[in-house]
Amino acid sequence: MKFIFSFLFVVSGIFAKGQHSSGLLYLNKSLTGDAINQVEAKTSGGGIEVTGVSPSEARIEVYINGNGRHNDYTKEEITKILSEDYDFSVTVSGNKLIATAKPKRNFNNWNNQISISYNIFVPANCGTHLNTSGGGISITNLKGEQNFNTSGGGLDLKGLTGKIYGRTSGGGIDISDSKEDIDLETSGGGIEARHCSGQIRLNTSGGSIELADLNGNIRASTSGGNVDAEKIRGELVTHTSGGNISMTSVSGSLEASTSGGDMDVEILETGKYVKLNNSGGSVHLQIPKGKGLDLDIHGDRIKTEGMNNFSGSMEKQSISGTINGGGTPVDIHAGSGGVTLALR
Repeated sequence: MKFIFSFLFVVSGIFAKGQHSSGLLYLNKSLTGDAINQVEAKTSGGGIEVTGVSPSEARIEVYINGNGRHNDYTKEEITKILSEDYDFSVTVSGNKLIATAKPKRNFNNWNNQISISYNIFVPANCGTHLNTSGGGISITNLKGEQNFNTSGGGLDLKGLTGKIYGRTSGGGIDISDSKEDIDLETSGGGIEARHCSGQIRLNTSGGSIELADLNGNIRASTSGGNVDAEKIRGELVTHTSGGNISMTSVSGSLEASTSGGDMDVEILETGKYVKLNNSGGSVHLQIPKGKGLDLDIHGDRIKTEGMNNFSGSMEKQSISGTINGGGTPVDIHAGSGGVTLALR
């Protein structure tokens, strides 16, 4: 096995019996003189954390956790396990940190397997390519392209700028204070996004979506939960197949649909369009008074509040016409539920 740091060096100077949420500190390697601008980290049994810091604080910490015996391995036992059962290396080449930990074979006895996690501290202008099948991924305070994937944990992201592409099959997603180009997806949890801007794409097959203080072109969809949003600016397109939609303080263009719940939307400032579709519940829309609107509304029953200067046809189950001479298209379709349109 190719192992860049010799076991003698590890045992004599780098191994430490320090406690950590991910296990015991096994390797603590300074990166202060390497000017790292790219991180490639892979592990099959633990989590990965990458944090932007000042160059003088750059380092990588490797933590070991014994899955069967918890954290009671000795340093000699860990060294032996790594040597016999894992391809493990930590290298730096051309300002790129490469950390790899993968089993040489499949384990029949879970007690003999260990989890190997990374805490990586690098200069803020740094891109990443991260992959783990056994834990979560956390990235904080970085500028650059971030590409990451996990099959066994959540994604925790904060203070990122650049292209952000992440996938998880086994956990939720939390992103905040990030911007430019965000594309995140999970098959097994909810999504929470706060204080973000730019191109934003969020998708989950198994949880709810919470959006707060977002600005930009936003796409958010879920197959199994509610959508809650507040303080949204720009353009939002959102869909849920199995929950309610609740929105407050929306400024901009909006398209929202649900097949299995109610819809309650407050718009502070209209954009290019408003499209609301609900095949399984009611729709309540509050929109600013005094604006020019083109209305196309259909529902089992329709109620209006504060609607003046209307021209067109108004029936029990449909409204088609203009307010204040026309303007922003407002299309509402509630297949089996009622519609309330309030102008305030």
